[in-house]
Amino acid sequence: MDEAVQRRRFLGLTAAAAALGLTATVTGCGVLEGESGDVTLRLVAADYDLTGGDTTKKYWADLVTAFEAKHPGVKVEVQIESWDDVDRKVAEMVEADEAPDVAQIGAYADYAAAGELYAADEILSIPVQANFLAPLVAAGETKRTQYGLPFVASTRPLFYNKALFEEAGAEAPTTWDELAAAAEKLKDKGVTTPFALPLGPEEAQAEALMWLLSGGGGWTDATDHYAVDSDANVRTFDWLKKNLVGKGLTGPVAPGKLNRKAAFAAFASGEVGMLNGHPSLVKEAAKKGVEIGQVPLPGIDGKPKSSMGVADWIMGFKQNGHRKEIGEFLNFVFSDENVLKFAGDNDLLPVTVSASTRMETDPEYANLREFLKGLPGAQLPPVGKTSWATVSENVKQNIGKAVTPGGRPSEVLGTIGRAATAAENAE
Repeated sequence: MDEAVQRRRFLGLTAAAAALGLTATVTGCGVLEGESGDVTLRLVAADYDLTGGDTTKKYWADLVTAFEAKHPGVKVEVQIESWDDVDRKVAEMVEADEAPDVAQIGAYADYAAAGELYAADEILSIPVQANFLAPLVAAGETKRTQYGLPFVASTRPLFYNKALFEEAGAEAPTTWDELAAAAEKLKDKGVTTPFALPLGPEEAQAEALMWLLSGGGGWTDATDHYAVDSDANVRTFDWLKKNLVGKGLTGPVAPGKLNRKAAFAAFASGEVGMLNGHPSLVKEAAKKGVEIGQVPLPGIDGKPKSSMGVADWIMGFKQNGHRKEIGEFLNFVFSDENVLKFAGDNDLLPVTVSASTRMETDPEYANLREFLKGLPGAQLPPVGKTSWATVSENVKQNIGKAVTPGGRPSEVLGTIGRAATAAENAE
């Protein structure tokens, strides 16, 4: 989630496969045809229920029941897999020539590059395709054609503990200098971790991107080529090393060894003054009595030009044909009611313009409004590149070295950048 719940998360990313029993159990994947001539589609989807419940299964069961009532010639079988397993399971199905018809997973680029997916304009109606938020359309493109259909999204504002800020006499920051000053005040009041900076291998690629964007950089340049060691990116990590990590403001665990899950747990326990938050953390902190303040992640001198967004994807596979039926199903999935239901139930953001507009005005979703503000102008990781998986893993394993006492940001970013360019050239 990250980059999977994050990533998020992606919108990160361990249970066995579970069929919902909506149709008869079958062997293999793909499209089945019964005596009546009906078409049965197979959907493999990720489980978003963080508590071990069945909310994801119920969502798809209800959606499929409603869809089948309106499309009597099409049946849908659903297989729910944990985020630990779902990407691997789909890859194994595709490798075995048993691709699902529809997959809701964390990445699409490899399948698109291999010619295994329908393009968006082959399966979606024009109104549905035109309704996606622009940054998500761009992130769903491989070689300027959209194959990845955004399913849910999230953004990452800055969270701060209101009680700790009040005790320290700190103000919500709008610039990097103000953020560092607030962290100093929190440290003086004995806060264990004034600012949590999780650059450990769980989701370092997302945490780093938030900072790169706020510093005017990013993983890629204006021509969509990797620019990992750009001047702006090096300046950002120089600042982090000198002004946060070097001054003992990031807590007892080195950023390169701190994972997001641990940072979130510490924030929910009242041990962290500030961090870059995720929608799922709102309820968890509230359960433990932590009142959260939210502001956009500050830039060097104020609000940055863009913030980070993250999306999970849904896609239609060509292997079994039945483009028409896949399109009918996906058009139904992207109705406002279905998009809002899933996003709202999982504290995530809708991916369409119309559903986002409804969420902005509905009191039921008031706790997500700060996240919504950043989505229209958000920049996502370069998920359309088939090289991104390799580059992302390199970042996860090594970016934390840039802020260690002996680390040199220019050297660490340079090493990652050269490897990224080589991976891109090999595409």
